[in-house]
Amino acid sequence: MNVPTTKQELLAPAPGAGAPETVAVLTEDRGRGSRRTFWSQLLASLAMFGNPKSATGLIILGAFVLVAVFAPWIAPYPPTAQHLDQTLEAPSLQHLLGTTHIGEDVFSQLVYGTRGVLLVGFLATIMATVVAIVVGVTAGYLRGWKSEALSALANVFLVLPALPLIIIVASQFQDPPLWIIAAVLGLTGWAWGARVLRAQTMSLRNRDFIQAARANGEPLHRIILVEMLPNLMAIIASSFVGTMTAAVLGLTTLAFIGVIPVSNLNWGTILFWAQQNNAFPDYWWWYVPAGLCIALLGVALSLINFGIDEYVNPRLRSAGERARALKKRGIDQNAAVTAVRPAALPVSSPAAGAAAEPESTTTA
Repeated sequence: MNVPTTKQELLAPAPGAGAPETVAVLTEDRGRGSRRTFWSQLLASLAMFGNPKSATGLIILGAFVLVAVFAPWIAPYPPTAQHLDQTLEAPSLQHLLGTTHIGEDVFSQLVYGTRGVLLVGFLATIMATVVAIVVGVTAGYLRGWKSEALSALANVFLVLPALPLIIIVASQFQDPPLWIIAAVLGLTGWAWGARVLRAQTMSLRNRDFIQAARANGEPLHRIILVEMLPNLMAIIASSFVGTMTAAVLGLTTLAFIGVIPVSNLNWGTILFWAQQNNAFPDYWWWYVPAGLCIALLGVALSLINFGIDEYVNPRLRSAGERARALKKRGIDQNAAVTAVRPAALPVSSPAAGAAAEPESTTTA
């Protein structure tokens, strides 16, 4: 009797049994099951945004995105239109946030500046996240010198002084477009996310489901894309939010110190012109709204990050659920003394009460 020894012989159909159709059906069902597992894991990972903190942050971020998309319909004037007879006017119905030293509408500049901030922020973050995933996951899954080389590359970019490097690169262009600024910010901001993903991938590669996929002969790209990435979505989302925060702050900083040409309108250039024309502190409507927008966008991204951290960390998640449960019951968890509500005593008859009293005994 011949015993099958190879993978082809094990999968080979028995002669005359009509097995080719059976093998095809089993293979198709297996593919459908893997696809269902991938999408179910992906949808489960989106539950991190169901947290009240993340939901609030997403609402604020969505409002900024809508302002950037519909800027031509929201802004009452072109951002560079000059009204020389209305210079340095305080907020009014005609100019909601006042005017600049040459009569430009501050509200229109703020609305159009949202485009530049979000465009550079999202482009830089997407570039940095893609590089972090490729380098971090690959370095965490592979072993030997390949993993060490990728880890050393991430360490080099991690210790590079990002802001001076960005200043040097941006100063080489006379009028750098926004995508170059985003590329510089993205290429200098991926290292931290790669380190975190590498550490998490190293803990995942020894799990049972990864070992089973490797034993079944699954290709490397499928193991990473289908088995690992859905389990890394929370870490990737947290890294995305943190990188976008750093990119927005980097852009506004470069614009405020004058490295980026002032023709690239964003919140940082508004602060630059306000500082150059001595708007501090008298003409508050020129610089306070831009600063508030930067702070509000930072708060939104921080809330999203806090919600993701609460989803990832079981201790934070249980503490948050406990706090919300106490709040629904009207109990302040931060109070020094917690009010104790006495339980209602059952009403009993006098006879039952007398029977419940312990008998006193006397000894001679």
